[in-house]
Amino acid sequence: MVEVTASILIVDDDAKLRALLGEYLAGYGYGISHLDDGQRLLQTLEQAPPDLIVLDVMLPRDDGLDLLRRLRQVSAVPVIMLTARGEEADRIVGLELGADDYLGKPFNPRELLARIRAVLRRRQGAAGPVSPPPRPALLRAGGLELNPARRLLKLQGTSLELSLTETKVLEALMSHPNQVLSRDQLLNMARGREMMAFDRSIDVHISNLRGKLKPFAPFRHLIKTVWGAGYMFVENR
Repeated sequence: MVEVTASILIVDDDAKLRALLGEYLAGYGYGISHLDDGQRLLQTLEQAPPDLIVLDVMLPRDDGLDLLRRLRQVSAVPVIMLTARGEEADRIVGLELGADDYLGKPFNPRELLARIRAVLRRRQGAAGPVSPPPRPALLRAGGLELNPARRLLKLQGTSLELSLTETKVLEALMSHPNQVLSRDQLLNMARGREMMAFDRSIDVHISNLRGKLKPFAPFRHLIKTVWGAGYMFVENR
């Protein structure tokens, strides 16, 4: 009997694919559970949270990207997205919303297995015995006021809502003013894991943050690109 090493929840409306993946992954020591749509996803997370979710983008009654958006509001469980569309825009949006990896259909189960192992390995590697320091209630730098818990950014009397990852990226930058942070450093701080070398999703989050700052002239250039090195929050300009 194969020892169960991690639990995986497969959310896909294709019964044959669920059965195939379930049998294949179970053979490598993973405990498998299934959902054919996203209606019960959040409830399942509360009752029996898995170690990783394989989530299809194209579901009959739900959009996988919308499910991911709602999921990331309450959980940091690793998610690998599956899609038959295979469009670059979907991949970028999925990563922006907090997906850990993305795989287009059709795919080889061996590739999914490799990606599952890599994601779980990165998450395990990021976990350590030392608890992270408590997050400040409010973070102020460069004329900005960030409330990490509420994901609100205040500037010039205006409040802006940020995504979870945007909040963490900005929090990392504001906590290290005038210090260059590499993409890897920012991703580790924001996502709590190491990323593959080709993963450029950090650039998407930086672009989104700049877009939100752009209407406010004094703050347009707070986030500076340091070519070949990373990004820097310029507190004193």
